[in-house]
Formats: sequence, C-alpha cells, structure tokens
Amino acid sequence: MSVEEDKPQNLDIPEHLEYSEEHVWVDQSVEPAIIGVTEYAVSQLGDLVFIDMPEVGTRVEAGDEILELESSKAVEPLISPVAGVIRYVNQGAADDPSVVNNDPYGEGWIVKIELDDDEPELLDADAYAAMISK
Repeated sequence: MSVEEDKPQNLDIPEHLEYSEEHVWVDQSVEPAIIGVTEYAVSQLGDLVFIDMPEVGTRVEAGDEILELESSKAVEPLISPVAGVIRYVNQGAADDPSVVNNDPYGEGWIVKIELDDDEPELLDADAYAAMISK
C-alpha cells in the first residue's frame, strides 16, 4: 500500500501479532491463522467501501494478491504474507467494510488461513512500528 508523507501517531500495534511490509497482520497463535490489515493501512486508505473476498478453499502463496480493498480514496490489493489455504472469510466485513475501519485487529479480520509449514518472514511489533515511523 502506498505510504503518505504524514506519519500517523498513536496507532495500535498489538505485540502478539506479526506484520508484513505491506501492512498486513498475521495471528499465528490460533489455527487457522488469522489475517487482517493494520490500523496504519486503514488510516492511509480511509473509509473502506468494498472488500472483494476470495473463495474459501483458495490456495495462496506468500506475495499473492488475495483480494482488493476499495476505499473512498483508492483500491489497494491485500498481499498475503503467508502461504496456505483460505478456510474462512469474514462475511461480516464483506457486508459492512466499516467493521475493518473500526476494529482492524478484532471483528475486522479478513481471512483465516491454514498455513503451510514454511516460516514466513514477518516483522514483530517493534520492527513494524519502526518501519511505519520512517
């Protein structure tokens, strides 16, 4: 996602999650793992108006575009930071994308994915915070 010049302040970056450079979070503490977009991404995109969810059962590789997030400002791809098979999509977020704006780390999750065994290269909360503050 494109990064604007203004630097967001006081964004929530939960410690228990891992992050990609494309502003996607992954919670590997549960199975299937949960994927969503960060509060930073939401702040850059503005109010989401449409999320084009993938089909359950879709296989994705790390680096694949798995869906598009459409906001009042732009249409941005969500790039999967992990490889696996999508097991659930958040139909609630598809029906009402504002859920993602209001609660990106909770009710605003995007997909649940059964991970492959490979270890994805993800950032911890401190490294992600450092990246977005540059």
